[in-house]
Amino acid sequence: MIRVRLPHHLSTLAGVGREIQLDVDEPPTQRRLIDALEATYPELRGTIRDPATQQRRPFIRFYAGEEDLSLEPPDAPLPAAVAGGSELLHVVGAMAGG
Repeated sequence: MIRVRLPHHLSTLAGVGREIQLDVDEPPTQRRLIDALEATYPELRGTIRDPATQQRRPFIRFYAGEEDLSLEPPDAPLPAAVAGGSELLHVVGAMAGG
């Protein structure tokens, strides 16, 4: 069971609390996590990754503790602490501007 902390706008859209738990197929990767997230909460389809390209949206970031996983390949294994459920995977909506 993987624990995920969603940003407020995504948790509101899905109608859930900020922290959710997901069953993710082995081995757990970002791609499989997003697959499980979209299957469990169809309201989130297209919010984290582009449905046509399957690429993570540029202003969505993934963190495990202080480690930025956003530039990791989508099929790279998630850190053991996240995969084991002892550490949260944070989904963060990044900001840009000037």
